[in-house]
Amino acid sequence: MTGPEPVGRRTSPWVLVLHTVTFRQARALVPAVLALGVSQGLGDGLGTVVSLVVGVTLLSLLGAAVSWWRFSYTDGDAAVVVTRGLLTRSARTVPNDRIRGVEVEAPALHRLLGLVRVRIDAAAGSVTSEEELVIDGVTRAEGDRLRHRLLTRAGSAQDPADGGRHAAAEPEEELLRFDYRWLVYAPLVGSYLAVPLAAGGALLRAAEELPDQFVPEFWSPDVSDVRIVVRLVVSALLLLILGSIIGSALVNWRFRLLRRGGALVAVRGLVTRRHTELDIDRIRGCTISEGLGMRLVGAARVSALVTGLGDATRRGQVLPLGPVELARALSAELVDHPGPLHRHPRAARRRSIARGTTPGLLLVAAGGVLFATTGWWPLLAAGAALTLLGVPLGLARYTALGHVAGPRSFAMRSGWLVRSHTVLQDRAVVGWEVRQSLVQRRAGLATVVACVGAGSGGYTARDMAADDVAGFARAASGEWAGTLTPYG
Repeated sequence: MTGPEPVGRRTSPWVLVLHTVTFRQARALVPAVLALGVSQGLGDGLGTVVSLVVGVTLLSLLGAAVSWWRFSYTDGDAAVVVTRGLLTRSARTVPNDRIRGVEVEAPALHRLLGLVRVRIDAAAGSVTSEEELVIDGVTRAEGDRLRHRLLTRAGSAQDPADGGRHAAAEPEEELLRFDYRWLVYAPLVGSYLAVPLAAGGALLRAAEELPDQFVPEFWSPDVSDVRIVVRLVVSALLLLILGSIIGSALVNWRFRLLRRGGALVAVRGLVTRRHTELDIDRIRGCTISEGLGMRLVGAARVSALVTGLGDATRRGQVLPLGPVELARALSAELVDHPGPLHRHPRAARRRSIARGTTPGLLLVAAGGVLFATTGWWPLLAAGAALTLLGVPLGLARYTALGHVAGPRSFAMRSGWLVRSHTVLQDRAVVGWEVRQSLVQRRAGLATVVACVGAGSGGYTARDMAADDVAGFARAASGEWAGTLTPYG
């Protein structure tokens, strides 16, 4: 006999306040309300503004109430079911054994109301673009209960109505803690530099929407004065650096990486506190990423590659920023490293230099024709400079290449602007792909792609020796890949 079906749960009623204040359900209606007001010839006085705000707020409250009333979730012993919709009802079911990770978010407004948002990473083969279930507006205790139940698969031994109390506390081991001295690396990371740029753009857009009487008169500098221009550039750079550091601090505030039982737990964030938990048994590899600026100061980032979890750069991030030695040690802690990388053949270096200098040579040819016919030389000079720069660029790309296969794992490295060193377990491979262009066939080279069910889904070893392809694939994944050969 089977037990009774679990009863669907509702989120906290406080979510009505949360969604009303943020206009979550009414955001799409705001442009329509404004357009209706304009078409009806509403005035621009204070009373009209108040009426519009009250009307949109009431619509938001109504939408939040209907959404809350028609939303429910069930965390059964075998699957999670999320049901939503008023006129069109939808129910999404995800088996528990397809859940790859659980993230508990607590933005500032959620924390004020004692709520959290639970994101369940699910490789459930959804026909939509969503790879996760989102349960927004549960209490912190309920979020912890869901996280524990789904990742430990202890649902049958736990009372569903216990309010998040666990049978026994799991031991924790702290793997690393964010050192705030690492914030000096933030200006060298493009994603952190984008934070102040995005904030500045948002402020400019907001200023454009203000009425003229509220727009301050900005100082117009004399750009003909070199000293003023230099001061403006230096001030902008300082603000950019400071903004990137502040953005990194907000995202990585009190970052900790823990091993709790069979799970890897990452906790971070100041404004939005995130608690991400990944099943260690599903980790199939790690990627160490080093941007160009980060390599100059010896910094790196680490992301864990989890089966079925595509967004490794965010939810799989286990070291947001730190010294490269620590990144390598953490990667070796999670996945056995196969050893030092093997260099690619000299033909790969020649091809890399050729690829780096080709755009410059094309400009040289076009500039030569232009100079011979009209005497205009700047394009020719630009092509020559680009060709000279292409040589070190090609060498840098070649230096980044490498691969190796060990007893239980293999590694591949590539990239110049952002160098990625990926280590994968041999059991992660679900297939291999070999690519050869005409130039590669003549040079005896091939590009090999390891197809895996984790991370981006495929990792590339570019410009390997064609004769080494079968041996590398066999050593990396087993005898079944021994027949892999490039095209003749």
